[in-house]
Amino acid sequence: MTDFLSTYGTFLAETITTVVAILATFGGIIAIAAKNKLKSKEKIEITKLNQKYQDMRELLNRETLDKDALKKLKKEEKQAEALLKKQNKNTPKIKSRTFVLEFDGDIRASAVENLREEITAILTVATPKDEVLVKIESSGGTVHGYGLAASQLKRIRDRNIPLITAVDKVAASGGYMMACVANRIIAAPFAIIGSIGVIAQLPNFNRLLKKHDIDFEQIMAGQYKRTLSLFGENTKEGRHKLQQEVEDAHTLFKSFIAINRPQVTIDTIATGETWYGTSAKEIRLIDDIMTSDDYLLTANDNANIFKVTYSIKKSLIERVGILLQSTISKTLSW
Repeated sequence: MTDFLSTYGTFLAETITTVVAILATFGGIIAIAAKNKLKSKEKIEITKLNQKYQDMRELLNRETLDKDALKKLKKEEKQAEALLKKQNKNTPKIKSRTFVLEFDGDIRASAVENLREEITAILTVATPKDEVLVKIESSGGTVHGYGLAASQLKRIRDRNIPLITAVDKVAASGGYMMACVANRIIAAPFAIIGSIGVIAQLPNFNRLLKKHDIDFEQIMAGQYKRTLSLFGENTKEGRHKLQQEVEDAHTLFKSFIAINRPQVTIDTIATGETWYGTSAKEIRLIDDIMTSDDYLLTANDNANIFKVTYSIKKSLIERVGILLQSTISKTLSW
């Protein structure tokens, strides 16, 4: 028995020592990160898409044409390039610029933080001779989040810079609120468009609490500080007030659409329904059936195309915090 306790004590001491060493190492890493990487590093990345298309073209020609055909093609291209240079010798043609942004929206429209920086960067150089293409993919979310995202796009319009929004998959609710700001909206045939409506929903656990004799206390100053509650007993007045708030938000939404897309019949399209791209074109929610890929491939002939991406390099502490927050969110969500 004594031998067992001695062995167990040694094992326990070694285990504790190992755990302490691991925690000390992790603490050291955190301390170093706090000292050296406290500030996030912001970066704007510019990618010229013309080069991407040129590389793809050359690769496919190289792999699909025989030696003689490839040689002939290169000769013809050189001749065409020489002729173009000769024609433009006295009046050189300056290509316009197309700036490409991507917005992948979640329910909080958290991508708006990147969007605002990307637009700010573009507005430092863009002129009305250029254009901005924003690829939107979003099913909508919070009113204030997508309201800000739409306002960011309006900054482009306010500078008289042509704005095109492209919907390859979905731009619904807040996503469409963003899309409608553009001078021109293009969408794929089966892209989901519309959902011009407002919804508020939440569960109520009051009866469950009562069943288990659990009291819930809520103290407010202001009659409508809280309309509906997760844990309290909801009232008819509270439901009516929330319904009124939802209706007010819907009215603002419809007004925003009507200002930016005066060609639509607002009462027909503001029902909360969605339409596929081809049907959306018939009721003037969009202007053309086209994917963003086709638009850019066509623009490649006459414009320099630049994809603009803003990113923040997170410090170790920030990444750990985001990971912990994500883990906690998963345990609390459906």
